[in-house]
Amino acid sequence: MPFWLGIDCGGTFLKAALFDQSGRARGVARTGLAVLSERPGRAERDMEDLWRATAAVIADVIARTGVDPADIAGLGISAQGKGAFLLDRDRRPLGRAVLSSDQRALDIVRAWQRQGIPEQLYPKTLQTLWTGHPVSILRWFKDNEPDTYGRIGAVLMGHDYLRFRLTGALGVEITNISECNLYDMRRGGFDPALAELLGIPEMIAALPPIVGSAEVVGGVTAEAAALTGLKAGTPVVGGLFDVVSTCLSAGLRDDSRINAVLGTWSVVTGLAHEVKAGLPIPFVYGRHAAPDAFIVHDASPTSAANLEWLTEQFGDHDYAGMDRAVAALEPAGSDVLFLPFLYGSNAGLGMRAGFYGLQALHGRAHLLQAVYEGVVFSLLHHVDRVRQRFPAATALRVTGGPTRSRVWMQMLADASGSTVEIPAIEETGALGAALMAAVGTGAFPDIWRAMAAVDAPVSVIEPVSGRRAAYDAKRFAYRELIAALRAFEDTMASHSQGLTR
Repeated sequence: MPFWLGIDCGGTFLKAALFDQSGRARGVARTGLAVLSERPGRAERDMEDLWRATAAVIADVIARTGVDPADIAGLGISAQGKGAFLLDRDRRPLGRAVLSSDQRALDIVRAWQRQGIPEQLYPKTLQTLWTGHPVSILRWFKDNEPDTYGRIGAVLMGHDYLRFRLTGALGVEITNISECNLYDMRRGGFDPALAELLGIPEMIAALPPIVGSAEVVGGVTAEAAALTGLKAGTPVVGGLFDVVSTCLSAGLRDDSRINAVLGTWSVVTGLAHEVKAGLPIPFVYGRHAAPDAFIVHDASPTSAANLEWLTEQFGDHDYAGMDRAVAALEPAGSDVLFLPFLYGSNAGLGMRAGFYGLQALHGRAHLLQAVYEGVVFSLLHHVDRVRQRFPAATALRVTGGPTRSRVWMQMLADASGSTVEIPAIEETGALGAALMAAVGTGAFPDIWRAMAAVDAPVSVIEPVSGRRAAYDAKRFAYRELIAALRAFEDTMASHSQGLTR
């Protein structure tokens, strides 16, 4: 029986899973990934450590399952989008990778906004412009570390780097690189005029060829085979931006549903076959793995990683106990608010996380409840926006780690007033990547039939009658707190600029 290996490289975890042709997981191996944040606003990853961890989880899943490496027909990689994984001209890692939650380029993006650069980019790129985009990071290196900038030989994203380490072949995968702000979404391909506008014209030459999600880019090298236990020559396909991977696994085929991913990021996505003009929101588009489709999404790094941070402070990872503590409280009954902006925000540049409303009567359970609510309220900001593009969507399909919490998902249903659907797939990122490998190696004729073959059962959570009003009132307070703090941040930024003149 053939198997396909999917690797999922996320913000905080790395996973490898083996799947059969029906999408059933034969086994999963996982490990944590360190986010190096040694200076304010920094989010980095050691590239050699990442490669060693990847080789280890591949070897681990092969050992756990006892699968003969010769029966692994191919592999794909799903990874967090944006950021910058840089190689020098000798194809060696150039320092640490910069992750998409990094904010070192904050002042650069603010300056671009004042100059109207995002509005000039959008007609071609169909992208917003923020600190985690490769272009923002590259411009920061040009302005602040010109020696490093001058040594850049290749600009990659996470799955491109891991694919390179497995195969020795350089390429940038379409679903991820199409959102780099150097790609013309309507015409296809990189546009040197975009790089010129952003002040980084040299970087066009550092962009490797664009590869398809299911395109076989190369085979596992003998060196990588020795480290991973894979058979040398095993085909490796382009892979996927993890947002697209989860949409495939969640069965998003049309505009009747939107998909929400909860992990390090809150990402809300719909599937489109055309770019709609004249809408009030400049929606972010990206290439889908299928050539005739786009993904449309709205996102921010405001999700479950905030809870992970809090559990580290408590030294307590009893998630079932956390659920029980939150469930024992009245829904939306506390005055405590939490802004889930530890790793970035969807409320403006420079916004930071915090609790507000604490009194001596509040305890651990109230803090946990506020974090659950803050993540939900932040997600609903994106849901409300994406629904303007997909008004026919009747349900919210949700994937990611928090779906294991019935308490959290009930809160989402109650606060949104929507039916919440949870596909019975644990490793959506790895499955989507494995599906690309299955298509690329000929097991399926196209992506849509691969999705149909692994159609998973879905559990449904309906809103509890009467709770919506309480959540609406608390969400109103959440928004008002953001507005007040937004004014504070703007004042402080202006004050700081005045001091530096």
